[in-house]
Amino acid sequence: MSTYTVHVPPRESSARDLERYVFVRDGFSFWAFLLAPLWMLWHRLWLALIGYVVIAALLQIGLHLINASATVTFTAGALLSLLVGFEAATLRRMTLARRGWKNAGIVVGDDIESAERRFFDAWLRGEPRQSMSSLAPTETVGIGTARPSEIIGLFPQPGGSR
Repeated sequence: MSTYTVHVPPRESSARDLERYVFVRDGFSFWAFLLAPLWMLWHRLWLALIGYVVIAALLQIGLHLINASATVTFTAGALLSLLVGFEAATLRRMTLARRGWKNAGIVVGDDIESAERRFFDAWLRGEPRQSMSSLAPTETVGIGTARPSEIIGLFPQPGGSR
C-alpha cells in the first residue's frame, strides 16, 4: 500500500476543480532517479531544476579540479540522482505549497485510483477534511481519524506517557 498526500488547488470554486486535485505518492521515485532533469521539467519544478543544475555543475567542476577518477565522478553523479529519487515527493509538495495549493490530508491506497476513490468517497460522505498540519500523529493513517487506543507503537501521542 502506498501513502499519498492530497493537494487542493488555490481557488476551490466549483465541482470541476475536483479534477485538479493532486495526489503525490510518498516514497522513492524511479523516474526522478533515472532522469532527474527531465522529471523536474515534466512536473514543472523550475526552482528545483535550477538548484539541481547548479549543484551538479559545481560537483562536476569540483571533481574535475581535484582530478578525481571517472569512477568517483560517476559515483558522485549517481548519488546526487539517488538523492533526487528519494526526495522527489518532497520537491513536488514544496512546489505545490509555494504555489498556494493547500494540503487536504493523507490517504492510503494500493494505487492512485484506489487512493482517489477512497479520498473522494470519504469527502462525499461529508467527513471533515483536515490539513496535515492539524492532524495528530495518531490520525495520519488513512483518511479517517484513528482512536489513540488503536495505535500500536512506542510513542503513539506526542507528550503522552511512555
